[in-house]
Amino acid sequence: MIPQAISDQTWAGIRTEFTLPALAQVHRRLSELMEDPEPVMQQLVRVFIDDGTYCPGFQFLPGGQLQPTVTALFRRAMELDIPHNYFTVWMVTPSRALAGTRPVDHLKKDPAPLLRALETYRWR
Repeated sequence: MIPQAISDQTWAGIRTEFTLPALAQVHRRLSELMEDPEPVMQQLVRVFIDDGTYCPGFQFLPGGQLQPTVTALFRRAMELDIPHNYFTVWMVTPSRALAGTRPVDHLKKDPAPLLRALETYRWR
C-alpha cells in the first residue's frame, strides 16, 4: 500500500500555526542554549519536505527543551514504524479517538489517551 501524499497546504498550515524551522536553524539555536545539543537533536521530530529537513515547532518548550509528551509519542511512533512526516500530520489532525480534537491540543494533559490514539493511527 502506498502512503498518501501530504499536501503543501498541510505543511503551510503547520508552519503558520506552530513554525517549521529548518533543521540547521534548530541546531544553531540549541547550540546557543546548551553546551551539548546533540542529545536533544537525536530526539527531534523531523519532517522532510522536498529537499529540506524541518522541525515542527509544537515539539519545543520555551528555552529550547523538548515537550516530554511529544518525545514519548514520537518514540512510540518510531516503534510502530510511523514515518516522521505522518506522525507530524497525525499530531495536527482531529482524531476520532480523541473525540474529534487534535493530539497537539492535549500535550499538557495526561499522555495515556494520546498514546492509545496513536496505537489506532493508520497512516497508509
